[in-house]
Amino acid sequence: MPLHWRAWQVVAARHRFQLPEERFYALGGVPSKDILKMLRTEQGLAFDHLAVALEKEAEYRPLIAQVEPINTVVGVARQNYGKVPLAVASGGTRKIIEQVLAHLDIIKLFNAIVSCEDVLHQKPAPDIFLEAARRIGVSPQFCRAYEDTDLGMQAIRAAGMEAVDVRELR
Repeated sequence: MPLHWRAWQVVAARHRFQLPEERFYALGGVPSKDILKMLRTEQGLAFDHLAVALEKEAEYRPLIAQVEPINTVVGVARQNYGKVPLAVASGGTRKIIEQVLAHLDIIKLFNAIVSCEDVLHQKPAPDIFLEAARRIGVSPQFCRAYEDTDLGMQAIRAAGMEAVDVRELR
């Protein structure tokens, strides 16, 4: 998340909108386009939220090389690879998710990747986690999901899955 924050700071300065760091972290898991649409309305701004979301993604892309794994979660994925189906459910775009997973050399561990582009309702709605369960063919009540945001934890619980807060594992 700190690398996303750096990208957000650049875009916020360029387009002259306010996004305090505390609010950024509170919105963890919400797609950039949705955050920008909300900020545009709240602050009476006139930018194209979809275009600015692409700018934010472009600012983040070079930072992917600095992404560090959440070792506990990567360990769980490696340990369970080939034993149970695994999925990634992220509020990011598919392109960014795949680039991060490739950088960490773990993309091959997952049977499914669900991005913000794949569901109508974003976190804290359970849709992204329910879609991940559907794609791997596992009933939600038999899924365990790992998450690093408050909104994501709410979404997992709303999906009826076991929730593990990875922030407590670091």
